[in-house]
Amino acid sequence: MTARTATLTGSGAILLWSLLALFTAASGAVPPFQLAAMTFLVGGLLGCASWIVRPSGIRALRQRPAVWALGLAGLFGYHALYFAALRLAPPAEAGLISYLWPLLIVLFSALLPGEGGLRPAHLIGALLGLAGVVTLFLGRGSLSFDPAALPGYAAALACAFLWSGYSVLSRRVGEVPTDAVAGFCLATAALSLLCHLAFETTVWPSGASQWAAVAALGLGPVGAAFYLWDIGVKRGDIRLLGVGSYAAPVLSTLVLVAAGYAPATLALALACGLIVAGALVATRAGATKRARAA
Repeated sequence: MTARTATLTGSGAILLWSLLALFTAASGAVPPFQLAAMTFLVGGLLGCASWIVRPSGIRALRQRPAVWALGLAGLFGYHALYFAALRLAPPAEAGLISYLWPLLIVLFSALLPGEGGLRPAHLIGALLGLAGVVTLFLGRGSLSFDPAALPGYAAALACAFLWSGYSVLSRRVGEVPTDAVAGFCLATAALSLLCHLAFETTVWPSGASQWAAVAALGLGPVGAAFYLWDIGVKRGDIRLLGVGSYAAPVLSTLVLVAAGYAPATLALALACGLIVAGALVATRAGATKRARAA
């Protein structure tokens, strides 16, 4: 697989994550950890399905403890902290802080061997993307940081470091097959179930449409997306993927607008413009790097 193909594959995860808000809203009042347990179970089984015809894939679960720790920190750790952040801080502010992870990916990837240090164009692209996300959140209402919500802000910041760290360090263990992600998903489902039993009251989806939304979450944003992302960050242009990730919340809002869950606003249009500009700058930097390598 070429780096360009892997980057396009990883971009598929960003497109799937843009459906996360829609499917979550359509899943009803299922508590967060219960929803995580249900959807990660579906996502894990999705990865295991191919082992029926290629049983050798199950060998990918035999990884050293450090790899399992990385996978669980990225999948379960991120979601657990994100749920905590939403409980302890206003959702808009918590969401904005947690979405520093694309910028952190761009910064941390400079430490990877063979990446040639931090490229200004990638940094500029990431900052434009961040500006687009800030614009989007400001368009939803004023942001006000409450000192009493400091634990929630800290959890949101930890989310950003966990997911960016998971993404960048996954490249350092590029020899680990993507099949291992199925194990990470199943373990995350089990840990989420334990948290649900400890902290939440069970609420099942109501009706076929809500069950369908849960299944769609598990197959897409909380399933296939993690396999695609694993391929992208291990074999593709990780910096371009980092910059491109800022499109997810904007695409998510566009999907909600199309589905009638949110109104179209000027802030959304400005956010789209900034994120597209950032992606173009980063893409140009990637093209220049490939041309020099050739």
